[in-house]
Amino acid sequence: MACAVIFDMDGLMFDTERLFFQAWDYAGEKAGLGKTGYMVMKTLGTNRETGREIWRREFGPRYHQEEIEGYTREFFEQYYREHPLPVKKGLYHLLSYLKEQGFRMAIASSTPRDQIMEHLAETELTDYFMAVVGGDCVERSKPKPDIYLRAAELLGIPPAECYALEDSRNGLLAASSAGCKTIMVPDLWQPDEEIKRCVLTILPDLDAVKEYLEQHHRNSD
Repeated sequence: MACAVIFDMDGLMFDTERLFFQAWDYAGEKAGLGKTGYMVMKTLGTNRETGREIWRREFGPRYHQEEIEGYTREFFEQYYREHPLPVKKGLYHLLSYLKEQGFRMAIASSTPRDQIMEHLAETELTDYFMAVVGGDCVERSKPKPDIYLRAAELLGIPPAECYALEDSRNGLLAASSAGCKTIMVPDLWQPDEEIKRCVLTILPDLDAVKEYLEQHHRNSD
């Protein structure tokens, strides 16, 4: 029986991928590249270094990393002065249920670990997770399995006994190739045939994940 759950973060726990569309449109226009929010779809699930390389391939010498990242920070600083971090529907209910049932929980996100910890502190979710693995904690980015293998190792649970919750293609491939019981909760990207074959199920939101795990946990008792 799977007794652990590993969470992606952006687009799964927090509704932040849509914010990156706005942030990168803002940054691209400020940097003279035009609206570049579409780069979110090209970089979903990748860590910072892999994402930077995708930007370099897209824009060549017109891409100046420090400039884009500076304007991106500027956007988010302005946004979060006026708005809370947007939490996905059902997240608190799911985490409470998993904690009550004794599941071990971890985060495996391509976002740098210090930023993950900031988001968890802001939303008062830090204590739910036994392990937090950021994209800067492993050598290879999603879709390689490293981040999920590391999270399972820190939980002390074999990957085959871990559910993985993901929304992006790169993340789903990483979790599946690590051997996790992979559940997709779509956000911006919709599943293709390859993903449909490699996931356990596709569910509309985190409330549906809670219902699914309740049923399967009950049936395994």
